[in-house]
Amino acid sequence: MRQFIEFVPIVLFVGVYFTTKDIYLATAVLMGGVCLQVAFEYSQDKSVSKRTLMVFWVVILAGTATLVFQNEVFIKWKPTIVNWLFCVALVSSHFLSADNLLKKMLGEHLPLPDHVWRNLNFGWAVGFLFAGGLNLVVAYSFSTDIWVTYKLVGGFGISITYMIITIAYLVKGGYIRDEESVETSD
Repeated sequence: MRQFIEFVPIVLFVGVYFTTKDIYLATAVLMGGVCLQVAFEYSQDKSVSKRTLMVFWVVILAGTATLVFQNEVFIKWKPTIVNWLFCVALVSSHFLSADNLLKKMLGEHLPLPDHVWRNLNFGWAVGFLFAGGLNLVVAYSFSTDIWVTYKLVGGFGISITYMIITIAYLVKGGYIRDEESVETSD
Protein backbone atom coordinates (compact mmCIF):
# COMPACT_ATOMS: atom_id res chain seq x y z
CA MET A 1 0.00 0.00 0.00
CA ARG A 2 2.80 2.41 0.90
CA GLN A 3 4.48 1.97 -2.50
CA PHE A 4 1.18 2.84 -4.18
CA ILE A 5 0.78 5.96 -2.03
CA GLU A 6 4.29 7.11 -3.02
CA PHE A 7 3.24 7.21 -6.69
CA VAL A 8 -0.05 9.06 -6.13
CA PRO A 9 1.50 12.58 -6.18
CA ILE A 10 3.38 11.77 -9.40
CA VAL A 11 0.28 10.30 -11.05
CA LEU A 12 -1.71 13.39 -10.03
CA PHE A 13 1.02 15.66 -11.42
CA VAL A 14 1.09 13.83 -14.74
CA GLY A 15 -2.71 13.60 -14.95
CA VAL A 16 -3.22 17.30 -14.30
CA TYR A 17 -0.43 18.29 -16.66
CA PHE A 18 -1.76 16.26 -19.59
CA THR A 19 -5.35 17.32 -18.88
CA THR A 20 -4.57 21.05 -18.68
CA LYS A 21 -1.08 21.45 -20.23
CA ASP A 22 -0.43 23.76 -17.27
CA ILE A 23 2.87 22.90 -15.56
CA TYR A 24 2.14 25.38 -12.77
CA LEU A 25 -1.22 23.89 -11.87
CA ALA A 26 0.33 20.41 -12.07
CA THR A 27 3.12 21.58 -9.75
CA ALA A 28 0.60 22.91 -7.22
CA VAL A 29 -1.25 19.58 -7.36
CA LEU A 30 2.05 17.73 -6.85
CA MET A 31 2.70 19.85 -3.77
CA GLY A 32 -0.77 19.08 -2.44
CA GLY A 33 -0.23 15.39 -3.23
CA VAL A 34 2.95 15.16 -1.17
CA CYS A 35 1.20 16.92 1.69
CA LEU A 36 -1.50 14.23 1.55
CA GLN A 37 1.20 11.56 1.36
CA VAL A 38 2.83 12.88 4.54
CA ALA A 39 -0.55 13.09 6.28
CA PHE A 40 -1.42 9.53 5.24
CA GLU A 41 1.93 8.15 6.44
CA TYR A 42 1.56 9.98 9.75
CA SER A 43 -2.00 8.70 10.20
CA GLN A 44 -0.79 5.13 9.61
CA ASP A 45 2.49 5.14 11.56
CA LYS A 46 2.26 8.17 13.89
CA SER A 47 5.57 9.22 12.31
CA VAL A 48 6.94 10.14 8.90
CA SER A 49 10.05 8.49 7.47
CA LYS A 50 13.15 10.54 6.71
CA ARG A 51 12.86 9.49 3.08
CA THR A 52 9.30 10.82 2.81
CA LEU A 53 10.26 14.05 4.58
CA MET A 54 13.19 14.59 2.26
CA VAL A 55 11.00 14.14 -0.83
CA PHE A 56 8.35 16.37 0.75
CA TRP A 57 10.77 19.25 1.34
CA VAL A 58 12.36 18.99 -2.11
CA VAL A 59 8.90 19.06 -3.73
CA ILE A 60 7.75 21.97 -1.57
CA LEU A 61 10.91 24.02 -2.20
CA ALA A 62 11.17 23.25 -5.93
CA GLY A 63 7.43 23.66 -6.35
CA THR A 64 7.38 26.98 -4.54
CA ALA A 65 10.27 28.28 -6.64
CA THR A 66 8.48 27.09 -9.80
CA LEU A 67 5.29 28.91 -8.85
CA VAL A 68 6.89 32.09 -7.48
CA PHE A 69 9.31 32.56 -10.39
CA GLN A 70 6.95 31.04 -13.00
CA ASN A 71 9.86 28.93 -14.25
CA GLU A 72 9.42 25.18 -14.77
CA VAL A 73 13.15 24.50 -14.50
CA PHE A 74 12.85 24.26 -10.71
CA ILE A 75 10.31 21.43 -10.77
CA LYS A 76 12.31 19.71 -13.51
CA TRP A 77 15.31 19.61 -11.17
CA LYS A 78 13.26 17.95 -8.38
CA PRO A 79 13.82 14.32 -9.48
CA THR A 80 17.53 14.96 -9.91
CA ILE A 81 17.87 16.51 -6.48
CA VAL A 82 15.94 13.65 -4.85
CA ASN A 83 17.97 10.98 -6.66
CA TRP A 84 21.28 12.67 -5.88
CA LEU A 85 20.32 13.08 -2.21
CA PHE A 86 19.58 9.33 -2.08
CA CYS A 87 22.99 8.71 -3.69
CA VAL A 88 24.74 10.92 -1.14
CA ALA A 89 22.84 9.25 1.73
CA LEU A 90 23.93 5.77 0.60
CA VAL A 91 27.57 6.73 0.08
CA SER A 92 27.66 8.74 3.31
CA SER A 93 26.21 5.83 5.28
CA HIS A 94 29.14 3.72 4.13
CA PHE A 95 31.90 6.21 4.91
CA LEU A 96 30.48 8.20 7.83
CA SER A 97 28.45 5.63 9.72
CA ALA A 98 28.89 2.13 11.01
CA ASP A 99 25.49 1.30 9.52
CA ASN A 100 24.94 0.41 5.90
CA LEU A 101 21.75 2.26 5.01
CA LEU A 102 20.31 -0.51 2.82
CA LYS A 103 21.13 -3.13 5.45
CA LYS A 104 19.50 -0.97 8.09
CA MET A 105 16.33 -0.71 5.98
CA LEU A 106 16.16 -4.29 4.66
CA GLY A 107 18.48 -6.39 6.80
CA GLU A 108 15.82 -8.03 8.96
CA HIS A 109 14.01 -9.25 5.83
CA LEU A 110 17.08 -10.19 3.81
CA PRO A 111 20.05 -11.64 5.71
CA LEU A 112 23.15 -11.05 3.58
CA PRO A 113 26.91 -10.89 4.21
CA ASP A 114 28.34 -7.43 4.78
CA HIS A 115 30.24 -7.39 1.47
CA VAL A 116 26.97 -7.99 -0.40
CA TRP A 117 25.30 -5.12 1.45
CA ARG A 118 28.28 -2.92 0.54
CA ASN A 119 27.99 -3.87 -3.13
CA LEU A 120 24.23 -3.26 -3.14
CA ASN A 121 24.72 0.05 -1.36
CA PHE A 122 27.20 1.30 -3.95
CA GLY A 123 25.23 -0.20 -6.83
CA TRP A 124 22.08 1.64 -5.82
CA ALA A 125 24.09 4.83 -5.22
CA VAL A 126 25.38 4.63 -8.80
CA GLY A 127 21.82 3.98 -9.95
CA PHE A 128 20.53 7.09 -8.20
CA LEU A 129 23.41 9.13 -9.62
CA PHE A 130 22.59 7.87 -13.12
CA ALA A 131 18.83 8.47 -12.71
CA GLY A 132 19.45 12.05 -11.59
CA GLY A 133 21.71 12.73 -14.55
CA LEU A 134 19.30 11.12 -17.00
CA ASN A 135 16.49 13.33 -15.68
CA LEU A 136 18.56 16.41 -16.55
CA VAL A 137 19.28 15.08 -20.05
CA VAL A 138 15.55 14.56 -20.65
CA ALA A 139 14.59 17.88 -19.01
CA TYR A 140 17.01 19.95 -21.10
CA SER A 141 16.93 17.98 -24.37
CA PHE A 142 13.21 17.35 -24.85
CA SER A 143 9.86 19.09 -24.53
CA THR A 144 8.01 19.39 -21.24
CA ASP A 145 5.48 16.83 -22.54
CA ILE A 146 8.24 14.26 -22.99
CA TRP A 147 9.81 15.14 -19.63
CA VAL A 148 6.48 14.71 -17.82
CA THR A 149 5.97 11.34 -19.52
CA TYR A 150 9.53 10.35 -18.59
CA LYS A 151 8.90 11.41 -14.99
CA LEU A 152 6.10 8.85 -14.73
CA VAL A 153 7.26 6.04 -17.01
CA GLY A 154 11.03 6.50 -16.89
CA GLY A 155 11.32 6.80 -13.14
CA PHE A 156 9.21 3.70 -12.63
CA GLY A 157 11.11 1.85 -15.36
CA ILE A 158 14.49 2.69 -13.87
CA SER A 159 13.35 1.52 -10.42
CA ILE A 160 12.08 -1.79 -11.82
CA THR A 161 15.32 -2.26 -13.80
CA TYR A 162 17.44 -1.73 -10.67
CA MET A 163 15.29 -4.18 -8.73
CA ILE A 164 15.73 -6.79 -11.46
CA ILE A 165 19.50 -6.19 -11.51
CA THR A 166 19.58 -6.50 -7.71
CA ILE A 167 17.62 -9.75 -7.74
CA ALA A 168 19.78 -11.16 -10.54
CA TYR A 169 22.92 -10.26 -8.56
CA LEU A 170 21.57 -11.94 -5.43
CA VAL A 171 20.41 -15.05 -7.31
CA LYS A 172 23.69 -15.36 -9.25
CA GLY A 173 25.66 -15.03 -6.02
CA GLY A 174 23.51 -17.71 -4.38
CA TYR A 175 22.15 -15.35 -1.75
CA ILE A 176 18.54 -15.98 -2.72
CA ARG A 177 17.01 -18.88 -4.58
CA ASP A 178 13.77 -19.17 -6.47
CA GLU A 179 11.03 -21.13 -4.69
CA GLU A 180 10.96 -24.01 -7.20
CA SER A 181 14.61 -24.90 -6.62
CA VAL A 182 14.10 -24.69 -2.85
CA GLU A 183 11.06 -27.02 -3.00
CA THR A 184 12.74 -29.61 -5.27
CA SER A 185 15.87 -29.75 -3.14
CA ASP A 186 13.93 -30.59 0.04
